[in-house]
Amino acid sequence: MKSFRKIRHKKLFAMVPTIACIGIIGRSDDPLHISLFPPYMESRLEFSFLLNSCLDILETRQKQTSVDQDLGLLHAVDERLSVYGWLTNTGIKLLIVVDLAGKPTTAELEKRRGHAVSTLKDSDLKPAFRALQNAYIQLLQNPFYSPDAHIPNIKATTPKHSPCSLSNRKFLTEVNRIGDSWMPGIAIV
Repeated sequence: MKSFRKIRHKKLFAMVPTIACIGIIGRSDDPLHISLFPPYMESRLEFSFLLNSCLDILETRQKQTSVDQDLGLLHAVDERLSVYGWLTNTGIKLLIVVDLAGKPTTAELEKRRGHAVSTLKDSDLKPAFRALQNAYIQLLQNPFYSPDAHIPNIKATTPKHSPCSLSNRKFLTEVNRIGDSWMPGIAIV
């Protein structure tokens, strides 16, 4: 299994940041869903630990922020990976891990943007967070989805669901589309 630390570093000046991981965490800090994107497809355990370590930071930031749902940069893991957070009104936490050395720029992208992006502003991720929140709202509007089925039962001896138990195909497709199509400065449709 590749560790995300062992993936070769690429030059930042000719790269476009990409999403490496999207995590959806429940009200009681239970992971509802984790999506991984290339080249991190084999790093599920490492990203689970990373997302879990950001929950304390998110809780502290949540107490300091009263108006906006965007909690901004939570943790800069290294010069390549950074974790950003968003909190919904219902207490669901959306976490996005960004790979700053993501993928090489294309000639078409450089024409539209003028230059490659080497740093991110917190506002660059707002379209992705809003799209994730809209996808989650669509999931909640499904009459066959029960959000209470994901609340951990302390008295239960055997879990009814896997640790990451959001399995609605439409929702998962939308999360993957958001992760694959996001680029800084471009709105997700």
